[in-house]
Amino acid sequence: LDGIPASVLHLPATCPHALLLDQLAAQFPHIARADWMQRLQSRQVLDSAGKPLAPDAPTPAGQWIWYYRSLSNERTIPFTETVLFQDDWLVVADKPHFLPVSPTGQYARETLLARLQRRLHLPHLAPLHRLDRETAGLVVFTVQPHTRDTYARLFRERSVHKEYEAIASHNPALDEHMPLLHSSHLAPHAQDFFRTAEYNDRPPNSSTLIEWLETLPQHRVRLRLQPHTGLRHQLRVHLHALGMPIVGDRFYPHVLHRAEDAENYQNPLQLLAKRLAFIDPITRQLRQFESGLQLDA
Repeated sequence: LDGIPASVLHLPATCPHALLLDQLAAQFPHIARADWMQRLQSRQVLDSAGKPLAPDAPTPAGQWIWYYRSLSNERTIPFTETVLFQDDWLVVADKPHFLPVSPTGQYARETLLARLQRRLHLPHLAPLHRLDRETAGLVVFTVQPHTRDTYARLFRERSVHKEYEAIASHNPALDEHMPLLHSSHLAPHAQDFFRTAEYNDRPPNSSTLIEWLETLPQHRVRLRLQPHTGLRHQLRVHLHALGMPIVGDRFYPHVLHRAEDAENYQNPLQLLAKRLAFIDPITRQLRQFESGLQLDA
């Protein structure tokens, strides 16, 4: 709907409310009942067959339903994406800092996916991989639903070569060890659900190859990063653990910004998804893409 993909919800087999409106209001206490009424009246809540559900519809217990998210006070993100490549199979875009890839939390329309669906008139466009909202650079999308799993398998099986660039604090003790491979066990942070932590008493489940590119003023360095795994915040946590936190990181080593805080666009995370390469499973061509964005040294 207007570039925003539908969210899916599986209702429990036993629901305490006979009317769907009451069930949704109870199940999502942070969303006003009047908001759900408006969505039902606007035909924005659908049953498993794609048919709009009426405001007085009974609760379809045990069924799947689809609904469209609506944010009345969504922040406008003042940066524009660039489409680097498009054909019948793929779209590759350069994502600016601060723009989420998919609808989440406070963002629905102001996401890379929703913007591209509207701009390119491709309602079935879908991202093949994740990129943090704070990170800039390459994101690959599939155009046709029937090829989505074929392309997604490349990322699941780690058949995609990825390179990132980062500007980080300089740790002179590591100079003679470059390039270095850092491996560790990453898992959710014990207190902050939105962060990741290293646990050195567990077997490694992540690894990143780190290479020095150049020394910069203000005790900083430019690095090339090649993640061999793709866990959440992996590059940020690995560099922090090595005493080289990424410039502009507001989560590591300390939380400097929370979701409810006003956005500060003057100090973006200096992390860029710079290059991607893979053998296309449909065309058998070598696909190579490079971001046109640059980090601010």
